[in-house]
Amino acid sequence: MSNRETKTDVILIGAGIMSATLGTLLKELVPDWNITVLEKLSNAGEESSNEWNNAGTGHAALCELNYTVEKPDGSVDISKAININEQFQISMQFWSYLVNNKLIHNPQDFIMPLPHMSLVEGEQNVTFLKKRFEALSNNPLFQGMEFSGDPKKLMEWMPLIMQGRTSNEPIAATKIDSGTDVNFGALTRMLFDHLENQNVDINYNHSVNDIKRTSDGLWELKVRNLDSGTVERHTAKFVFIGGGGGSLHLLQKSGIPEGKHIGGFPVSGIFMVCNNPDVVAQHHAKVYGKAKVGAPPMSVPHLDTRFIDNKKSLLFGPFAGFSPKFLKTGSMFDLVTSVKPDNLLTMLSAGAKNMSLTDYLVRQVMLSKEQRMEELREFIPNAKAEDWDFVVAGQRVQVIKDTEAGGKGTLQFGTEVVSAADGSIAALLGASPGASTAVHVMLEVLEKCFPQHMKEWEPKIKEMIPSNGMSLMENPELLYEIHTSTAETLCLSEKELVYS
Repeated sequence: MSNRETKTDVILIGAGIMSATLGTLLKELVPDWNITVLEKLSNAGEESSNEWNNAGTGHAALCELNYTVEKPDGSVDISKAININEQFQISMQFWSYLVNNKLIHNPQDFIMPLPHMSLVEGEQNVTFLKKRFEALSNNPLFQGMEFSGDPKKLMEWMPLIMQGRTSNEPIAATKIDSGTDVNFGALTRMLFDHLENQNVDINYNHSVNDIKRTSDGLWELKVRNLDSGTVERHTAKFVFIGGGGGSLHLLQKSGIPEGKHIGGFPVSGIFMVCNNPDVVAQHHAKVYGKAKVGAPPMSVPHLDTRFIDNKKSLLFGPFAGFSPKFLKTGSMFDLVTSVKPDNLLTMLSAGAKNMSLTDYLVRQVMLSKEQRMEELREFIPNAKAEDWDFVVAGQRVQVIKDTEAGGKGTLQFGTEVVSAADGSIAALLGASPGASTAVHVMLEVLEKCFPQHMKEWEPKIKEMIPSNGMSLMENPELLYEIHTSTAETLCLSEKELVYS
């Protein structure tokens, strides 16, 4: 069989939410550019973007306590929460644009309104939550947030969590009704259906083995077609590496200097899923607690109502775990082969600095089902083991790099774009808040990689994302207008919904 060779304008590696978002943006901005997608698995949205592989929280910092840090003087720093909320608003505007223009349909198949709550126990934590509430509730982005330390009120908000609670410790929660549950797997598949209709060349079962620069400045990818076993060569002016945990290896293969001195640390997760419909029916919220001492930020325990395949589910987790794989479908050698001469010191420094994290992950892996049930009972005192099963979540690869603030081998908790100086290649690394901020992150890719086009693209970007380049916090009228229109377009009114 003859080896296939293609030449295109843009190659997107990985058929997850990031490539889906970037491809959709580019098709709106420059419809005549040719785009090729290369995905190792047989479908879109099967790895990190899959609905069973992430928490589905529309991360808007409404309930996640790790985005609001208590400073030494006792005040609460909400700058990160504001930042993440603004970024989620950008995603909502883009999704609304797609629905309004009939580019995707049935928004209720990927987004549902759902109250977001934070729950804490103990006097110190209650004091912190109250301060956090006061700092946030004065901000237009967090309007409508309520605080209560009254067990009767909390019983109304979260009956499943309050039933059978015997502790005398002070308890408090905040609640905000404008939260969402997002099925990123469904959204990813919708966007790829749309891209297919736009004549984007989507290749499943295609594994990218190598990336190198050609003498004329293009990028040539050596790709194995897993169906036929043949090796193909795909060439493009611009390459985006959006392969989740697999991105780091491909970035290293590209050889760009910006990809040096960067390592990755894989963290896996396990969720408990409720199999008893009577229990599922008693909870209607995402409730986030506080991370245990020594736990990484993405291990914040939370009890989540989820909407998957139009069915209401209840998940608790995540329990962190360790696997050397960078993807669920990855190799046991992923971590070892990611260590190169240029990042060896960075990786060793990170190992030395994060002994407590390693210890925590090892302990988490060793937990029995009964020990996991004990953690769940901190949320649901009456939880019964027979009502709960396990589901293995996606692999996350945290970025390790040298920073001025943290020094050598600093573990980063966030999403990062690494791009070549000439903008011809970019890779997305990192984890949470990831998918929720995909549109903001992909706009960052466009700015870094296509600065020469940004001026001509600006009016179209403004049409898709009315608040682009502005702070919604500083424009409450625009914020209200956008909130109202996105809620209407995306069917985010609780009153009109009936749950199965």
